[in-house]
This record gives sequence, C-alpha cells and structure tokens, in this order.
Amino acid sequence: MLRKIQKTMKSESSNGSLEKYGFSQKRGSAHMARTMMLLELRHLLDSVPASSPTSTAYVQAIEEDNCLGKRSHRTRVLTRRHLMDLYALSPDTTLFRTLRYFWQRDSEGRPLIAALCAYARDPLLRITAPFVLKLSEGQVFSREALEEYLEKKYPGRFSKATLISTAQNLASSWTQIGHLSGRVKKVRSKAKSTAGSTAYALFLGFLTGERGESLFKTNYARLLDCSFERAVELAETASRKGWIVFKRVSNVIEVLFPALLTQQEMEWIREQN
Repeated sequence: MLRKIQKTMKSESSNGSLEKYGFSQKRGSAHMARTMMLLELRHLLDSVPASSPTSTAYVQAIEEDNCLGKRSHRTRVLTRRHLMDLYALSPDTTLFRTLRYFWQRDSEGRPLIAALCAYARDPLLRITAPFVLKLSEGQVFSREALEEYLEKKYPGRFSKATLISTAQNLASSWTQIGHLSGRVKKVRSKAKSTAGSTAYALFLGFLTGERGESLFKTNYARLLDCSFERAVELAETASRKGWIVFKRVSNVIEVLFPALLTQQEMEWIREQN
C-alpha cells in the first residue's frame, strides 16, 4: 500500500496544473507552527456566510472582527496566514469552494472534509499519512517514532525542538481528523467516513485525473479509512442527495460532479484529459 501511496503522490506532485484548483506543492507547512486548526475553521465558517464572493470577507472576519478571539493583531494575521495555507479561504479556489459545499451539507463529516482539503495543500500532512494509516486499529501511536520518520524524510531540516513541536502538531491533527484517539496515550482509531467526505474525496481524485473505480483508490479515498464497498455505499448516498452522480453497472463505475464544477473548471478538465 505504501508503494501505491508514494507512486500516486509522485504523480500528483509532478502535475503543476493542479495548482489552479487549489492544490499546493509548497515546501512550507502550517504544521511547523499549528495543527490543522479545525476549531478555528469551524468558528470562521460560522462567522462568514457561504455566499461571500471573495476572500476579503474571511480576512476581515479574522483580522478586523476577531471572530477567532485572538489577543493581538499579529496573532490574528498569523492565524489567517496559517488558515489560508491549509484551506485557501477563497471562493474562487475550487478546493475551498467545494469544501464549503460539503461543509454546509454534512456536519458529521466536517473533520474529514477539512482534512482532505488540508491534505491537498499541506506537505507534512501528506508525508505523514502513510505512517499513520499503516498502524492497525488499536495500535499505540508513538510521537518519537513519528519524529524519526520526519527526520528520515527531511534529514537535517528540523532542529530538535522544531521536530518535537511539529510531530506534536501533526499528532494533534490526525487526532482531530479521527485517525488517532486519546490525549496522553494515542492509539490508532477509525476515522468516520460520511457521504459528504466520500464525495469530496472522489471529487479531489477526479481533479487529479482519476476516473471510474480508480477514484476509490487514490490517497484521498484512503483517508476515508473505510472499505471499497463502504465507500461505494456512501457514494450512492451522496448521489441520492444530488451532490454527485454515481452509476455502477457490474464492475463499471462512473462518477460525475455536475453540481460542483464551474464552466471554467470543466474546460480545464477537458484540456487536462
């Protein structure tokens, strides 16, 4: 499985055209300073109407209205930067606009929906996914082992203190997502996949060029932490709700996303194909 993950990551990272959708291959990571900031994202999206047409409303809500309750203007600015790094916070960006689409419709799936967007944009969340996902359910998670894993991936990049704090932030994010549970002693747990998070995972795979059954085998689908058949069931539910179009005849699967794509994005996809 790890070879497949690494192969897919390499393929995705070589496709610079994905940046126009909001995917990011930047070297920097919000996790060197913060977690995936799920609570802050919840408060922010509660404060800014989904109909807001530009990113200005999100900047104003954080920096001027202080919807996140930060003590200083500098902290507000840093918080806004980290949230933008993780989620883009722009209705003009495909990943964020569709995050809000599913966020409104599937409250239970919000942790995974946020994680899928962050995964597409944050390199440390991506690089540590194989480490977390390979753990069996109930297995004890070791932060020290994660530190060693990061050091092997990025030799000499982190000071000891930064390595510890980054691993702590990542462990917290994987806990917020649901792949880990516990406070002091963390263990591998199953994330809760839903119709909305499944549809979003399939959509992200679609943007990267996957089609049909392959949509259920991407890195995004693996984050759902469920079997292929369960993911199909959830996709069928999403289709009944009108979020996506899902068709299955024997072993042939077709998934389409007419409710999610703009005319410009459909043109990009035609060019991509």
